[in-house]
Amino acid sequence: MEEKFMREALKEAKKAYDKLEVPVGCVIVKDGKVIARGHNVKETKKDTTKHAEMIAIQKASKKLDSWRLLDCEMYVTLEPCSMCAGAIINARIKKLYIGTLDEKTGAAGSVLNLFEDYTFNHKVEVETGILKIDCEMILKKFFKELRKLKK
Repeated sequence: MEEKFMREALKEAKKAYDKLEVPVGCVIVKDGKVIARGHNVKETKKDTTKHAEMIAIQKASKKLDSWRLLDCEMYVTLEPCSMCAGAIINARIKKLYIGTLDEKTGAAGSVLNLFEDYTFNHKVEVETGILKIDCEMILKKFFKELRKLKK
């Protein structure tokens, strides 16, 4: 089941890729159904907060008519940054599934761990490595092509 939903997140990452955005995709699932999707549009919208996770949280909140995303699971292709990790905790996401880790800005264990190292009023379960190779490959391909474009 985890792979099915991570594939949906990868479809979102491809949308970002096609817009020359860092290819990160995210879906939020409740009761076995995708209720929200998001992909990076930070460059397109010229807005630092337009990360895949933030967009998906906003859409899910609108759909559920609540900022509390109780009993929801998030699937994201790349480990969330500190901004997104904070939003995931505040939104009360039940479980977070991560494709690959982000050794530069990851806040779920790579650089810091907002989900384990601090005591917040809500605890998010975290599982990593879902379709890890696929999630890594789209990022590697993107940055390789981006370097060629900049030459």
